[in-house]
Amino acid sequence: MLASLIVMDIVYLGHSSFKLRGKSVSLVTDPYDSGVVGLKYPPTEADIVTVSHDHKDHNQSNLIGGVKKVISGAGEYEIAGVSIIGISQFHDDVKGEKRGKNIVYIYEIDGLRLCHLGDLGHVISDEIAGQMGDIDVLMIPTGGFYTIGPKEAVEVVSKIDPYFVIPMHYRVKGLNQDGFSQLLPVEDFLSNSGLSVEKMQKFTIRKDDVADDQSVKVIVLENGR
Repeated sequence: MLASLIVMDIVYLGHSSFKLRGKSVSLVTDPYDSGVVGLKYPPTEADIVTVSHDHKDHNQSNLIGGVKKVISGAGEYEIAGVSIIGISQFHDDVKGEKRGKNIVYIYEIDGLRLCHLGDLGHVISDEIAGQMGDIDVLMIPTGGFYTIGPKEAVEVVSKIDPYFVIPMHYRVKGLNQDGFSQLLPVEDFLSNSGLSVEKMQKFTIRKDDVADDQSVKVIVLENGR
């Protein structure tokens, strides 16, 4: 099959969890405990699961069926033709003193390079941004309090300069108010970013959809539960 015909589906499962489905491999990020988050986590299968940090709203890999590999640390991995790089960062802006470490993941699947920032709690350095290289799709927390907020997220987007940005970890209806009432809605990030925005239920992308001269576009995904 020609590379230009290979499509990837990105479905939002809520909070910081996505399902990436390529030609022959599927991957789930940060599956969560429904009791903690307040959103029902759907029955899901995947070949690979990545966990950004060991908190219950991000580490429930046991919920995913058919898993061949769970990745939960920094390093370089090659699984079923998928290249994954985990980079250690922090869950806060004081080098992990409050909430510990957070792993940023970069995935290379079917010619696309995607990045999931997990619960990033600080603006990344220029050095780390350089290490990431070109990113086609960036999944970034925007809700603040536990993570970077709207203004910091805009700065991180500027540093990484991806082609598409998908916000995550923001306030939505149904979130557990005991733990997540202080998160900001995605609209705060959208208004701060000033970027073009499109809302959809599922993001389907091909490598050919990425144009070198295109401006950054924000994709707001509806929860695919």
